[in-house]
Amino acid sequence: MTIESNTTSSLANFAEATASCWSCGTMRAVHYCSSCGKVQPPRPVDYFTFFGLPRKLNLDVALLEREFYELSRKLHPDLSARADKREQEWSLEQSSLLNDAYRTLKDAIRRTEYLLRLEGVELEEQSKTATENARAAGEIKKQVVPPDLLEEVFELNMQLEELRAQKKLGEDDPALIEEVGKQKLELEQKQESLIQELKTYWNDWDRIPDDAVEESRRKARDNMVDLLNRRSYIRNLVRDVNEVLEN
Repeated sequence: MTIESNTTSSLANFAEATASCWSCGTMRAVHYCSSCGKVQPPRPVDYFTFFGLPRKLNLDVALLEREFYELSRKLHPDLSARADKREQEWSLEQSSLLNDAYRTLKDAIRRTEYLLRLEGVELEEQSKTATENARAAGEIKKQVVPPDLLEEVFELNMQLEELRAQKKLGEDDPALIEEVGKQKLELEQKQESLIQELKTYWNDWDRIPDDAVEESRRKARDNMVDLLNRRSYIRNLVRDVNEVLEN
């Protein structure tokens, strides 16, 4: 079944589970009435369901974009500018949810992280915000170094410390700066290669039937979590290198 047919089917099922249009009483589309065009009250659904999509990771992004712009035209708050306060609030809520859902699902990493959260999986927090919060609290932020990067990370951190010390003294070692720059490029290449590896895990996930045993789902989730944590760690290393080189 194609994503487009999945979308039509899912939206139809979602619409059947909702009430008739509050304005004209006819059976309506999910987000707006297909008869009178009135925006409908938002429903508490996840982003996949909002677009009528199954919880799969291989999405037709072009189709998602077309659906986004179509819904944008129907739900834009300007169209409800002369409506009563209730309809204006619904339009604002629907548009906000639409934008959030689109930004999340169109991005490969955010889409994967979102699906994992829906599955009850909390990723390791290795964001810049977590780093800053840990520093403010005088704590050491949890960092799990990927085993395959242990040696490389140790050497890089030593070089960064040396660079920091040199910069405090107003000195520069061109050879060291060049070497750190090369390692940065290698890390960026690894980061990109992980995206391609992630897509193989998408295929594994998408092939799992809805009635599959939990073990099959757990294995697929664990593979994606491990890869995302590795990518997050590398991303933060690149950020650290940039900070040292730019200061």
